[in-house]
Amino acid sequence: MAARAITLFRGTDHACPYLPSRTAASAFVDPSLELTPTVYARLLAHGFRRSGSFVYRPLCPDCAACRAVRIAVDAFRPRRSQRRAWRDSGPALTVTPRPAAFDDDHFALYQRYLEARHPDGEMTSGDAGDYRRCLFADWGETVCVELRIEGRLLAVAVTDVVPGALSAVYTFFDPAAEALSPGVLAILAQVELARRWGLPHLYLGYWIADCRKMRYKSDYRPLDVLVDDAWRRVGPGEPMPGG
Repeated sequence: MAARAITLFRGTDHACPYLPSRTAASAFVDPSLELTPTVYARLLAHGFRRSGSFVYRPLCPDCAACRAVRIAVDAFRPRRSQRRAWRDSGPALTVTPRPAAFDDDHFALYQRYLEARHPDGEMTSGDAGDYRRCLFADWGETVCVELRIEGRLLAVAVTDVVPGALSAVYTFFDPAAEALSPGVLAILAQVELARRWGLPHLYLGYWIADCRKMRYKSDYRPLDVLVDDAWRRVGPGEPMPGG
């Protein structure tokens, strides 16, 4: 049976949140489409991503800086600094995937993270309902991957589960514990979870060469990069396409 065509709607132009001198726009999947994890897996493979229940991909005028990237789980080899962060956390670190649901401790950590890292962001003053709408989707299968150090909540990686992959939605962590490299630990934990569940890919969203907040994703190699709607594997030491 032929795949059903998906209708897209172009959003309005707006200032790019990652490259201040540029204008951004997105193509949104028709919200009337019946989404499922299987449908979303196909969209992820074509460079789409979700924010809440809305699925989109960049469609910016005169710019193609955003590159969808995913970790090739079986081929992935952590670099020395990543191995050190994992080793230093030792047996004190526990990783537990929990079904997506509102949790008071998670929400309190989310608020502390936003206040420290994004004090002027729209979500900083959001309530519990905004939290749910931003991170979860009724049609998705999502887990909250908890990272704890000696029982203390260190980070939460909100992660979608789809056929053949995990997709990192949003990770937040204790801003007072940055010395432990919680962002690195969260990605390594997601990789290990994907490996344990037999899923070959971990989608990381978009990599942007000229944005410090997004550039770190190229530290995880080999990395698959979507170029002209085809995935290209980039090994350690190789230049990133468009970078």
